[in-house]
Amino acid sequence: MARRATDSEVTSVAEVKQALEVRGLDPSELRPIGIRPPLGSYVAQLWQRRAFIWMDSRHRAATQNAKNRLGNVWLLLRPLVDSVFYFIIFGLILGGRGEVENYAAFVVIGILTYRSTASAIAQGTSAMTAGKSMIRAFNFPRAAIPLASAVRDTMVSVIAVVVMCLVIWMVPPFAPPTTTWVFLPLIFAIHNVLNLGIRFWVARLGFILPDMSQIMSVISRFLMYGSGVIFPIERFVTHPTALAIIEANPLFQVIAIYRSLLMDGVMPPLSTWLFVTTVTMGILVLGFVFFWRGEASYGREQR
Repeated sequence: MARRATDSEVTSVAEVKQALEVRGLDPSELRPIGIRPPLGSYVAQLWQRRAFIWMDSRHRAATQNAKNRLGNVWLLLRPLVDSVFYFIIFGLILGGRGEVENYAAFVVIGILTYRSTASAIAQGTSAMTAGKSMIRAFNFPRAAIPLASAVRDTMVSVIAVVVMCLVIWMVPPFAPPTTTWVFLPLIFAIHNVLNLGIRFWVARLGFILPDMSQIMSVISRFLMYGSGVIFPIERFVTHPTALAIIEANPLFQVIAIYRSLLMDGVMPPLSTWLFVTTVTMGILVLGFVFFWRGEASYGREQR
């Protein structure tokens, strides 16, 4: 439930408004801070600040690697190095490729798409703690913090997806473009909406429990191995119930759609698209409401 303003708070606001009126100023837009607004007003406030969110995201995306000698080259180099590492360890040494013919493309797609979700989990968990100074200095809907972070990562992911497509096209045994590639923007949009929903959930959880960052790092690893990122799940999991649980994971389905479109040139069935879209929107909406319910607490000291 929303926190009710105390009598002293109400009196203070009334006195300030009266003082402004005496000076010929309009106090109609004066509002107390630290109180959760209605959900509709909250969404409207976010929309009013869309220009700031966009500019902040662009600036941070362009400067996040400014201190490194290679700069933003690391946005591409790090996931590619990871892909080579996992290809050698799991594909060549451990033989985890199973019957996947184009295992190079399988790993590249898995790693590059999973990294954006891993980033959403890691950054979202510490988002409210990292933005503490801005929260205390300015009055704005706090959801702008995870939202701006999500927009920034989406910008970065566009570059990664382009490189991913070039790599799987040019590295043997090759996965040249097909007509199904035109649906890549659709699954990319669904994927980033899913990441945004995850950010809202973990942002509040990370604020409530600072140790959540350590917990989420473990969960992120389980999610990686349980989403078929580096090896085909069916090679190691054969029990029907276990497979059903894994297939209910929306990230597993998202990565499977990427691979179906880019590697196999096959359009996934409509039921898969509907499942992923429905679950993604559910995670986003419920996560946003969950985050909004803690709006009045984000500026307070944690115990």
